[in-house]
Formats: sequence, C-alpha cells, structure tokens
Amino acid sequence: MSKAPAGDAYRHRRILYAELAQVLYILVGLGLGLTVPRIRRGPDLPAQQVIGVLTTIGLGVLGLVAVIYSLGILVVRWVASNYSPRLTQFRDTPILRQTFAFTLGVTVFCVSAAFTIGPRARVSMAVLITAIALLVVMAALLRTLQVTVATAIQLSPVLSSIAARGRDVLDAAYPAAAGTVASPAAPLPEPCTTLTWPNPATVLQKIKIDRLVGAAQAANAVIVLREAPGTTLQYGMPIADIHGELAPSVVLGGLVVGSERTFEQDPLFAFRLLTDIALRALRPNDPATTVQALDYLEDLLGRAAAAPTEPRRVTDRNNASRLVIARPSWDDFVRTSLDDLIPAAATTPSVLIRIRLLLERVRTRAHPDRHEVLTPRLARVNGHLTTLLPPPA
Repeated sequence: MSKAPAGDAYRHRRILYAELAQVLYILVGLGLGLTVPRIRRGPDLPAQQVIGVLTTIGLGVLGLVAVIYSLGILVVRWVASNYSPRLTQFRDTPILRQTFAFTLGVTVFCVSAAFTIGPRARVSMAVLITAIALLVVMAALLRTLQVTVATAIQLSPVLSSIAARGRDVLDAAYPAAAGTVASPAAPLPEPCTTLTWPNPATVLQKIKIDRLVGAAQAANAVIVLREAPGTTLQYGMPIADIHGELAPSVVLGGLVVGSERTFEQDPLFAFRLLTDIALRALRPNDPATTVQALDYLEDLLGRAAAAPTEPRRVTDRNNASRLVIARPSWDDFVRTSLDDLIPAAATTPSVLIRIRLLLERVRTRAHPDRHEVLTPRLARVNGHLTTLLPPPA
C-alpha cells in the first residue's frame, strides 16, 4: 500500500523547496551574468583582466562547494558520535542550504559573465563591482555558517537549544488557554470505527490539528488518536477511533510521518536527546558533561511534572470536542529520562548525587499522586550511593 498522502506531500514539499532555492540562486546568477556585462555606461576595464578575475573567483568559489559539503558531513558525524545520532539540528539548519545555493549562484554568475564578455576589449566596471558584492555577501554567509558550526559542536549551546525547543513543545502540547479543552464526559457520536496503520513502520512526526478539526466538524464526528507524535507506527497498529461518519483517508491525510523523530510536536524528544548526551558522556568517563545535561533535564522534568497527562481534547469554534490527542504519561517522561541513566551511573558518585538531587527537586514540584513514580527511582539511586559511599562506621 502507498504511504499516507499528507506525509508524502509534506516531505516532498520540503525537498522541493530546498531544490527550488538552489535553482533560484542559479537562475539569478545566470541572469546577472548575461545582463551585467552588457552595460555600456560608466567607467570600464580591460576585458581580459576582468575575465581572469571572474575565472579565478568562479573556480575558487566552486571549491567552496566541496568544503561546505565536507563540513556538513563532518559536523553531522561528529554530533552523531559524540552527542546523539538523533540530533539533526545542524543538518537541518537553513544557513547550510542557503550558503551552498548562494555559492552555486556566484559560480554561475562568474562563468556566464566571462562567456558574455567574449572577445570584447573593454567591459563595464559594473561586472567587477557585482562580483565583489557577491563575494562580500558570500563571506557573510560563510561567517554565519562558521558560527553555526562552532555552536553545533559546543556542549552548552547544544544543551540549551535542546532544552529551549523542549520547553516550546511542552507549552504547545499542554496549552493552558481557555476554551481548548472540552469535558471528558462529552458524548461521542456513533458509529465507532477503529483505524489501523496501513503502511510500513514509520514515525508519527506531526498532527495537522486544524485540518482534522475542520474535517471532523464538517462531518459532525470526533477523532480519537491513540498515538502521540514521536511514536513509531507499525503496520496494522490501531492508531485512531473515528466516532461518526468520516472517511479513514481524511484521518490519514492529517498525519505527517517520516523516518525520524522531530521537535515539532514530540514532547519526549528533548528528554530522549538530553538522556542520550548524558549516557554517551558516561562511556568515556566524563561525568561533568552528564551532570550538565541533568541540569537541563531537571528543568524539563519539573515542567512535565505539573503538566496534565490525560488526552488533549481540541474543540471547534462552537466549543464542541472534535479531536482527542494522546499524550505521554508522567511515567513515560521519567522512564525516558532516568531509567537508562541510573544503572549506567551506578559506579559514578557525582552523577548519582546529581540524579538524587534532581528527583528530590522534581518531587517537590509534582503533585502528590505522581510521587509514586519517583520514589522507586530515588530508592535505587540511594542504594547505589550506599554501596559506593558507605556511611562511616
């Protein structure tokens, strides 16, 4: 069977936009290269000298394409091996694509301008001025790319960026605005149809909330999504209950899927990345990095401790419930953050002490009915610490 139409369209649009940007820069470079050398006004220069400069710039800039490619590959590999293979912030940064596309445009301008000049003896100084202006812009882009690269491989900016995006996702997944939550006891229309995933395994990246709410309102139906963004959908897995008369294809069209998790609507993704970084730091015995990652993890866990975990109910303009979205439970947040980290840190006192402090602080922010999730983890941490640091006799 074919994949969900919404997922294909979303993914294809992203690829298409990136390719169109490159084509646009190339066309602009070609247009300038064919137009600027035809200017007859103003001071002029010997044509052969200008052609030599254009050729040098074109070949030099073309070499930068290989450098940008190599830089991207090296940074992505470095981040994957030292932080997490799921961390794709540098790979997806717009400045990388923009710099590459602009470099191609400059190369096309230099080559096309040199051919346009041809055998003429003299050419307008505007050609050289345009080439220098393009070089200045390209230098600014390269400088921005350099700063982005430096940020992508430095620990503190990476942790801060992950935590910031995690906070944004939590705020979006748990909105506090009035009128967005309907009564859980609201009756659901009949009949009820369970929708299963008809495609190969893939990751649910995004739910098109407005689209699904609009479709459900038009059909006087309610869509209950069983899985939250970030879940891997398996073939045949029940993913939604449709209450009312609504075509399954409409629901599938409101789900964006892909091969990897993204920050957009996945509340657990930032927790997973911070835990990955903390775990990898323990392998080469770098507990300070693990402790630093736990600083940001504590902030996110404290926010999740105060967030509701019942499904989110989205209403239409008439305040009627139209879409129910599953959300991670409090146990999911704690398990993702700590269950792999506690046994890995069993022989590292500084990390265990920091985890204990994290659990104690988060427990003070959590509702009492959520303490039972934290208590056994805290007991395990204290048990490891007692073994490593027995009390004096």
